Amino acid sequence: MRNPYTIHRPVENTYLVRERDRRLLRDLLGVVAVVLVLGGGLLTYTWVHIEILETGYRIDDFEKELHRLLEEERRQRLEVSYLAHPERIHQRAQRDLGMQPPTMTQTLFYEELVR
Repeated sequence: MRNPYTIHRPVENTYLVRERDRRLLRDLLGVVAVVLVLGGGLLTYTWVHIEILETGYRIDDFEKELHRLLEEERRQRLEVSYLAHPERIHQRAQRDLGMQPPTMTQTLFYEELVR
């Protein structure tokens, strides 16, 4: 805004040279260093946290697999005990293989062999 009481003189800055502010550069480098350190720390913390979570998930999967395998083992042990029962073996031998108890003529006694 111009009024009649102000004097307007042109400023000639052609001979002025702006000096470099060394303190500004030092402060900027300090801020960048702090940001890098904090950012690196944050990235490291995040990476470690993610690894811990993944390891926990793997442990959980292994525990589920262990539980499944233990149940399978228990089931198979029950099946083995069922199939190994002498009465069951006797029935299967007669039914599936056609075996019969030996007759007296088929039986050899130890005393007969030693003589």
